Order: sequence, then structure tokens, then C-alpha cells
Amino acid sequence: MSITGLFRFALSLGVAASALASTAYAQSTVKLPPMSTQTARYFKSHPAEYAALINRIASQAQHAGAIARFTTTAGGTWTNVKAGPKNAGFCNPLLLTDGTVMVASCDTKSWFKLTPDQAGNYATGTWSKLADLPVIGGTQYAPLYHASAVLPDGRVIIMGGEYNGPQSVWTNLGAIYDPVANAWTPVSAPLGTQWAQIGDAQSIVLTNGQFMLATCCAYHPTADALFNPKTLGWTEVAGPRFGGQYQDEQGYTLLPSGDVLTVDIWTSSILGGPASRNTEIYMPQKASWLRGPQTPVSMPDQDVCGTFEIGPSALRGDGTVVQFGANTGCAAGGSPIDPTAVLDTHTRQWAQGPNVPSVCGADGATACTLADAPAAVMPDGNLLFAASSGYGNAPTHFFEYSPTNTITQVSDPLENSTGEGSYSYFFLDLPNGQVLVTDFSNQMEVYTPAGQPIAAYAPIVYAAPDKVKAGGTYKLVGAQLGGRTAGAYYGDDAQMETNYPIVRFTNVATGDVVYARTTDLSNYSVAPKALGEAKFTVPSTIETGSSLMEIVANGVASKPSIVTVE
Repeated sequence: MSITGLFRFALSLGVAASALASTAYAQSTVKLPPMSTQTARYFKSHPAEYAALINRIASQAQHAGAIARFTTTAGGTWTNVKAGPKNAGFCNPLLLTDGTVMVASCDTKSWFKLTPDQAGNYATGTWSKLADLPVIGGTQYAPLYHASAVLPDGRVIIMGGEYNGPQSVWTNLGAIYDPVANAWTPVSAPLGTQWAQIGDAQSIVLTNGQFMLATCCAYHPTADALFNPKTLGWTEVAGPRFGGQYQDEQGYTLLPSGDVLTVDIWTSSILGGPASRNTEIYMPQKASWLRGPQTPVSMPDQDVCGTFEIGPSALRGDGTVVQFGANTGCAAGGSPIDPTAVLDTHTRQWAQGPNVPSVCGADGATACTLADAPAAVMPDGNLLFAASSGYGNAPTHFFEYSPTNTITQVSDPLENSTGEGSYSYFFLDLPNGQVLVTDFSNQMEVYTPAGQPIAAYAPIVYAAPDKVKAGGTYKLVGAQLGGRTAGAYYGDDAQMETNYPIVRFTNVATGDVVYARTTDLSNYSVAPKALGEAKFTVPSTIETGSSLMEIVANGVASKPSIVTVE
């Protein structure tokens, strides 16, 4: 709507033109979100709120334009999050569907919650203690490096653990967390001797909302199982079968087709022959694994190194997957350079990407590697990733991988990176577009990318209410509600996917931000314009009046709509 049209609209509602003339952008173009006749009538009787709406939208538009004018291809900024409880040692952050973050105190029974402040800022948010993990069969469950996921009903499941407390036991314990009741319930492992150990297993939420879990240590055959959240039971399905009948340390990546990709590590070790280039594709409709296209170069760490690791495998919004290698350079006569590869999921063809730079190690000239390391797809399309030399050698450096497949080194975090290896870091995409970073300390940080969100990756809203009540539950219908990526990736040790909608309200008059709890997401697809629906419950503490409502996935927000809060 042009500014002339804005005045005409204001006058038709009985709003004084002078209330708009005072805005900072009276000579610019302001486009209002669509509003119903009922909402227009509301603004007619609330002229001050209408003027505030114009100011807020105009301010946001100018702020976005200013950032766009000074944006760079790479190079964000770091901000410390208000320190958490002393000696907490945070890892495995997960985004709950109400916009809060739950994070584990590594290798203990304790979990904590970070609630953003009234401006939606996580760095100055509030910490609170969550319920402790349960004692299961006489054993306190306290895992490190385990499977995890946020389920369609908003609950969180964690399974297994390479460590339980200080012991390396590859436990098969598990639990499910209800954020409304703030309570954990034990979850038994799938039946069978192959599930005696789950350990640092990989997992994935399929497009239909089913949670699929692997096991670290099953041989001949490998094993996967699907979880029933109502009965807390499991249905076993076939595991990968072309990669040496073993899948420890591998990761799962959801593709736009709804299939799941894994890059094999163990082919050369168990079957003999050259280092593995094998990949496998799980097809949920057939409940079976098929051979995938071979990578252009071997991605896992070489056999002689003995680490048997691989880097994260991240789906980008354009439908390509970036697979990072894990070459630690210990093979005699072998190249120390760590490769990357890019899969076009439309053609199912791989292409070799750029090598990871050689700027790590104490000398600053050693090859960097992603043998156990995180990556996160940011709203501007760049991938943030961490890497260090060898296997987990300090220091760790940070980089951005662009949509055009170039790597740029960016600044390191403000704290701790000089003394830690890349395996210490976990990433999480936040609704405000930042990436939350944990590093085993109680000092988390957020990374703010320099670029602007890619609008094509935002959720598209087809049906949503224009009037809500505090505490009420409503239905949302749209496309790509979970976005076009799963957000942050690591691999087998932790899963922090965020391909589900977060509903954000910004009060027009005060600017205060609150998030509604979403449940019952019908489609976890990361395909372009995939249809879906969900329910959301408005917080009882929300301010009344008019608000801008946005649906956010992986930090990319939909076009705002105007909602009246009663």
C-alpha cells in the first residue's frame, strides 16, 4: 500500500492523518499485512494502535533495508548469552515449540530452560531448572551423545547415550519429556538383542512425524525402529544394508523427497577395498534402504586413523546437501586435506565441493577437519560450521559455506574456542535468525549472520485466525511450515533439527514478543511448498490489542498478519 493509499485507508477508519504524518517514513512506501473487515473495524475504534502499527511496520522495513545495504556474503557477530547456572556444562540444545530452549547439563541428569526476554532476545533471556531425568531400573539416566528429537505433539524424546554419567557404556535407556507437565517418562528400548546398546545413535523425524531411531552397535543386520508416541512402543524396520552391516558414527539427513540419506563409513573396514564412497537412501514408503549415488571422493576418516568419523550432512534450502568430510590426515603419505561434497537431490548426483581450509592447529597452517563437528543452515542460506585439526585438537575455528559453494573463515566465538576441539560444539537455529552455540561450558553464545533471510524459504500461511484469545487453541494451515531445511546438523552424537513451525506474536503497541506452543504438525517435510497444518495455543500471559503474527521455521519468518488479541 502506498503512503497515499495509507492516508486514504486511515481516513476511512476515522484515524487522523496527523497521526501518520509523524512517522519516520511518511515519504516512503509501507505495505500493510492483509486484514479482515473485522480487523479494520477494530482499528477504526483504536486509532492509536493503528498509528503504532504503521510505525512498527515502517520501522521494520527501514531496519531490513539498512541491513541489506550493508550486508556481506559472510561474517556475522558473536554475543554472549547470559551465563547459565554455574558448572552446568551445556550441550545438546533443543528448541521447544513454544520458542524456549531446553539444554542438557552434559553427562548429568539435569536439564535447563532458556526463555527469551520480552523483546524475543535469547542473549538476555531467563534461565530456569527443568525436571531431572528419571532413575530407570535402578540406574540414573544421565546421557552424553545420544539421539534426540522434538515430536509432533511438542514432547521431546532422547534415547541412548555413549556415556551415562562418567561411564562409557553405550546405554539403551531412554526418556520422553512433556514440557507442559515438566516431567520425564522412561521409554524402553526396542526389543531384541540388537538393541542391547543404542549409544551415540543417529535419529530422524520422518515427514509423517514418525521418529526413526538407529542403534550404534548392531551387526548383521543393522537395525532401525519407529516410535509410537501414544504407546511408547516401537516397530522395527530394516537398517542400512550396503555399508558393511554396521552404522555407528553415521548420520541421517531428511531429503525433500521424504527419503533419508546416510553416507557409509564402514564399507572399507568390513568389506575390504578402498575407502568408502557408498551412500544409502531410506524410502519410508517401502520401509527399506536402497543404494544411493557414490560420493566423488571418500568422506569418512581413513581407516588407518582409527577414528571412523564423518562430518555433518546438511540440507540447504535450494535442495542440495553439503556433506563435510572427516579426514584427520594421519595416513602415511595421505593427503591431510578434508573434502566436501554437494548432492543435488533433484538429479541425485554428487559434485566435489571446496576443501576445508588449512588454517587450524597450533601453527595456524594445519588442515582443518570436521571429524565430529557441527553445521547450521542460516536464514541467509550460508552454512555456519566449526572445524579443528586432527581429531578434536584445539583450537577450533569457524567458517561460512555459501550457496555458491565457497568457504570463508569468520571470527571465532568470544569464549573458549582456543582451548577446545570442534566436537565440543553444538548448534541450534533460533526463531530470531541467530544460531545458538554450546561448548560444554555454562557460557553459551549466539551468532548473528550478516545476510538477510531468503524469503522463498519462509513458511506460507493459507489459513489462520485474525482474532484470538489468551489461552485459546487455534488451527494453522499453510505450506513449508517447517521450512526447507532441518536447521542444525551434527550426526550421530546429537540431533537438533527445527523443521517445525514456531508461532510468534509481536504486540503492535509495546513491541513485546511472545511465542505460542505448536502441536500436531501434520507434515515435517522440507520440500518446497509442502502442505501442512498445525495447532497453536496462545499463552495466557499475552498482551491484548493488536499483534503481528508470524510463522517461523529455522529462523525464517512468514509474512506477518494482523491479529486482534482479546
